[in-house]
Amino acid sequence: MMAIKRVLQGLACVSALFFATASVAVAQTSGCDVTEFTSKNAEFYLKAETELLANDNPPGALVALNQLRAQDLNCYEFGAALRLGAAIKIQSGDYAGAARDLETALDRGFVAEGDKVGTYFNIAQIYLTEDDLDKAVGFYEKWLAAGGSPNRDQKWQLAVLYQKLDRNPDSLVWAEQVLQADGTNAKREVYDFLIYLYDSTGQLAKKAELLELLLAKNPGERRLWDAIAGDYFQADEERKAFEVQKAMYLAGLLTTEAEVMRIVNFYNRFNAPYQAARILEKEINQGRVEKSYKRLELLANLYQVSREYERAIPVIEEAAQISTNGEMYERLGRSYTELREWDKAEAALLNALDKGGLSDSKLAWVLIGQSRYERNDRSGAREAFRKANSRAGRGWVDFMAAEDATERALARFEISSRLQDARAEKTRCDKLRVLGDKGLPESCFDIGDRIGSLEDELSAFDARVG
Repeated sequence: MMAIKRVLQGLACVSALFFATASVAVAQTSGCDVTEFTSKNAEFYLKAETELLANDNPPGALVALNQLRAQDLNCYEFGAALRLGAAIKIQSGDYAGAARDLETALDRGFVAEGDKVGTYFNIAQIYLTEDDLDKAVGFYEKWLAAGGSPNRDQKWQLAVLYQKLDRNPDSLVWAEQVLQADGTNAKREVYDFLIYLYDSTGQLAKKAELLELLLAKNPGERRLWDAIAGDYFQADEERKAFEVQKAMYLAGLLTTEAEVMRIVNFYNRFNAPYQAARILEKEINQGRVEKSYKRLELLANLYQVSREYERAIPVIEEAAQISTNGEMYERLGRSYTELREWDKAEAALLNALDKGGLSDSKLAWVLIGQSRYERNDRSGAREAFRKANSRAGRGWVDFMAAEDATERALARFEISSRLQDARAEKTRCDKLRVLGDKGLPESCFDIGDRIGSLEDELSAFDARVG
């Protein structure tokens, strides 16, 4: 406010400058073709000007000016009186009156073209002092349209003015220019003002980027981290939000269970279940995340999704011990099945059935049957598959029956093949005997016994398998 008043008080010099350069000013105006004061009126004017500038006596200057106004004035004199009156009123604190005088001078063409830019600016400053923001911004816009070139502080003034009038998009234009002008030396108030404007205009991605610039200056300010992540979320920039959250975790800013679980869920969402599991396991071990059934179940899920079955097993075992039903033991059995550790698989699955509460006990029996089958306990496997009493169990029973049938067929075929070979050998021996026994192969002498033995073996096999 003091800076504005100093500018306005400087307008007190306007009348003197105007008078000293009257011929130039008149040449540049279009509303008056008179170029000088009359001698009588010049006396009143000089008296008023002296009281204002030399004697610092605004009331005395106003008396003299009123004497001037009481005279018959030509257009040149009237314009000078308006401008001097504005200077007097500024010195007296009557800013609104000063603005009216300057506006009248503009409207009647009593302001030289070269002075109009400055006059628009001065009127804007006066109205800003009076807190008449609408008029202030109107004359600022006239000033800009007439070629006014704002410096850094004037740009900041425009940004604040537009924001006060709820014209945030216009405010943003000037605020961005202020930040550009300030560069790395920008103060916190500039950042905060721009952050507010980006937020109010819905430019959340830009807001987040600006927050990151501010964060580079204040890396330990938690509020900035949260704001950046939140704005990226709202702008549907989840990947960027994740990167911010990850940086926060690595910097040690995420300490509560809810915060840690957020970063775990982020890793999982962006297809990094193994990293999510490692963080969750670390935080459970450090005590920042409760070692509950729910958390252990999630940890096991993350390891299994990332195909880290061996890491998942101890987690599942621990969860199974605190579980109220057998679901986790059943899951443990499936994990051992995937690792082909059949003894452990059966033990876990039997524990699951004992504890109860399974959503699919039939599957548990099928897996038990499979574990027994893999250990060549065929009768135990058939028993388990039958207990499953499911399509999968019956399929396994049929498969094993087919295996048994194939095995029997192969065994009978092997005996039959040996019997057939022996009979063919006897035929060859009978042909050789026509030449006498001398010179016969030794195998020909017991071929009959061997054939008989094979025939007995085949008959016994057939009798055994029915």
